[in-house]
Amino acid sequence: MFMLESKGFLFGPALALRVNRPCYPIRKKGKLPGTCEELAYALEYGSDVIEVQRHLLQPGDKVVLIDDVLATGGTLNAAISLVQKLGGEVAAILLLSEVAALNGKSRLLIAP
Repeated sequence: MFMLESKGFLFGPALALRVNRPCYPIRKKGKLPGTCEELAYALEYGSDVIEVQRHLLQPGDKVVLIDDVLATGGTLNAAISLVQKLGGEVAAILLLSEVAALNGKSRLLIAP
């Protein structure tokens, strides 16, 4: 399980404990130690970069992404792309809520 910065950090560890699986962060650039893989992405109001520690993902790994809110889908799509860049597969996405008026679900790189 990989949780997105930062409110995903509230839900990821509790869920990971419940299902006895590890949980790792995907964060903004410069916040994680060690060797990281990064991905730059565009937002409605600019751009950003997210990263994950390389050793956490191996080709073929199945990943669950956890976040709090789906708005336009920009950050979630970046996380999906980052997992795929390292050879992983997004098996599921867990969200607490969605801002339906922004239609982010229709923009996701994988089916919700």
